[in-house]
Amino acid sequence: MTGEREGVFDVGARLRAIRVAAGLSQRQVAQRAGVPHAQISVVEQNKSSPSVATLRRILGGLNISMADFFEEDRATPEGPFFGFDELLDLTSKLSATTSAEPRGRLTFRQVGDARRHNLQILHEVYEPQADTGETLLQHFSSEGGIVIAGELEVTVGEEVRVLKPGDSYLFDSRVPHRFRNLSDKRTIVISACTPPYL
Repeated sequence: MTGEREGVFDVGARLRAIRVAAGLSQRQVAQRAGVPHAQISVVEQNKSSPSVATLRRILGGLNISMADFFEEDRATPEGPFFGFDELLDLTSKLSATTSAEPRGRLTFRQVGDARRHNLQILHEVYEPQADTGETLLQHFSSEGGIVIAGELEVTVGEEVRVLKPGDSYLFDSRVPHRFRNLSDKRTIVISACTPPYL
């Protein structure tokens, strides 16, 4: 698989391979994604591991999903039922590029083929101090979720709230938003987004 090196997913090599295959320069991808030109170079050289929000913006400039970015060779199970090991891993490889230390890592696992059903259902795990990033997420979707365990700080526009087990959220994803686990315990969330974003 392009992007694998010594058992670790090479985000920079995978991004560079996709960009080159698309016939685009770093500057062109940056313009399409709305990120600084230097950011593409830094990520491709693995000098910095991008946040979920930043990587998603970059991939948007390449018209590719995170599922395709990390799982390009894996066939999506048809369903209608899925074991946990059949969920598509969208982010843990991104987190693993900087450290084997679980603190601050987050993992999003997707149920089935989100594009086919126009619905993305995620099992999300936020380790202590995990954060989707200072660059706020913003996309043309609606999303909602429910906290199953732990605590999650959710920012939607100017509103901020710490959600606990049983608490939930639902909002227009065009409003800038962010998710953070500021506690010292793991947080688990089940979420849905339509149309799919990650």
